[in-house]
Amino acid sequence: MIKKEEIEKLVNEKLSETDKFLVDIKIKPVNNISIFIDSDTNISISDCVDVSRFIESNYDRDIIDFQLNVSSSGIDQAFTSFRQYKKNIGKQVNILLSDDKKLKGTLIEVNEKYIKLKPIVSKKEKKKGINDDIIELSFNDIKETKNIISFKK
Repeated sequence: MIKKEEIEKLVNEKLSETDKFLVDIKIKPVNNISIFIDSDTNISISDCVDVSRFIESNYDRDIIDFQLNVSSSGIDQAFTSFRQYKKNIGKQVNILLSDDKKLKGTLIEVNEKYIKLKPIVSKKEKKKGINDDIIELSFNDIKETKNIISFKK
């Protein structure tokens, strides 16, 4: 069976000295491997193909059989790395806190310990006294962060 640590080492080797980075690896029984990568700029299909070919070149399919899927981390997927937070500064996000409270806002600042968020507050919420002051959230208090997908200009 192929080990996650082996795949992680190979992916990081392939992506070193680029603006691309590993987001997640999932290995299901019978060596069904899914690799998710991201970039500080953009990910192309050829980036995914290059990583896939590099991984495949390090294993002999006559000895070990596996299925490999390399893709970009989907826009609807939760952030799993600090670099994803940094990449999305200035963008709108949905945040689920550890206490299951939901927040929506613009990611203003990120450092190793916390993020700063400018909440999006509706007119109705403002009338109820809810303000839109920038708030600081510790990573320990965040269960999940996702981009807000909007097709408006």
